[in-house]
Amino acid sequence: MKKLLMATAATALVGGAAHADGHAIKLGTILGYTGPIESLTPHMAGGAELAMEEVSASGLLLGGKTVESVRADSTCVDSAAATAAAEKLITSDGVKGLMGPDCSGVTGAVLANVALPNGIVMISPSATSPGLSDAEDNGLFFRTAPSDARQSDVMASILKENGVGSVAVTYTNNDYGKGMADAFKAAFEAAGGEVTIVTAHEDGKADYTAEVGALASAGGDVLVVAGYIDQGGAGIVRGAIDTGAFDTFHFPDGMIGSNLEANFGSDIDGSTGQVPGTDSPGAATFAEMVGDKFDVTSPYTGESYDAAALIMLAMQAAGSAEPGDYASKVEMVANAPGEKIYPGELAKGLQILADGGDIDYVGATAVELVNGGEAAGSYREIKIEGGKMQTVQYR
Repeated sequence: MKKLLMATAATALVGGAAHADGHAIKLGTILGYTGPIESLTPHMAGGAELAMEEVSASGLLLGGKTVESVRADSTCVDSAAATAAAEKLITSDGVKGLMGPDCSGVTGAVLANVALPNGIVMISPSATSPGLSDAEDNGLFFRTAPSDARQSDVMASILKENGVGSVAVTYTNNDYGKGMADAFKAAFEAAGGEVTIVTAHEDGKADYTAEVGALASAGGDVLVVAGYIDQGGAGIVRGAIDTGAFDTFHFPDGMIGSNLEANFGSDIDGSTGQVPGTDSPGAATFAEMVGDKFDVTSPYTGESYDAAALIMLAMQAAGSAEPGDYASKVEMVANAPGEKIYPGELAKGLQILADGGDIDYVGATAVELVNGGEAAGSYREIKIEGGKMQTVQYR
């Protein structure tokens, strides 16, 4: 499989932190702790570090090694900063793998500029651009969230089934937004829908009057906002509501989060969306494990747990923490054949691998890797009712 992109250097801790010493294996947890999804990333980091803590406590990884998380800021949108942060993780901090990055642009940049030259494995829990499927990766890049090529098909189906005949589309002007908008337009038109306009918006603006005006002029039953909940996407929605341009929206994954409810409440009742998710037994188990440690309903927490778990299980399968040794084992531990491993069972998986057996890691998100490291993936369809996100079904 293939991919490409960005970063800001960071700080770091945890995941067996009490035992962090020369005996610990370091993993980079590189996410946008600042930037347009900063309200989501603490929960994603929590998911990854929960897996690291579980493995450290088991005492079973490679003869008893612990795992230490070293955090770094991808910023989500600044490729140069993300690249610098990832470079520091490898050359200065000595990490043996990257859990992340998160956003598609910076993920591509880190892959091309850091992971490939240094031979480092990276598993992104949330980079969804279809373009990453074709980026050169030398077998080092994987993702636990499905591509937006699949998300776009799901999104088109939801809208058509809800009787939506026409939509206007706005997207954040980066790899994620452009890839999502292009794939969705093709899918919705193939399903018989009309796309009245597809236009980009820039993040970080104080006023989106011009953008909302263009969208309103084009019209449509629903406004599709392929943006970020902590950035321009929220500004577009607020402008559309305040001017009466649109009162019903559809939200892809970048707009799904607690701030959607906090910012708009019942103003967006009747709106719909989707985010990667599953109702598998592993999801319920993961939620029980998390408890009140962080918000398990926040997007990509399960995918982050699974990304970190896959790195550590692959190390065990290879008998080595070196990326060149364990990269080829990631798909092996993720897929059948083997005994199914769920959240909270990482010790069991490590022991089976140590004994020479096979595992099929199911994890929190029903992990299945296809086409050289792509996540097959499923989605949670949501609808806003009474100002709250309600789960409609899983697809």
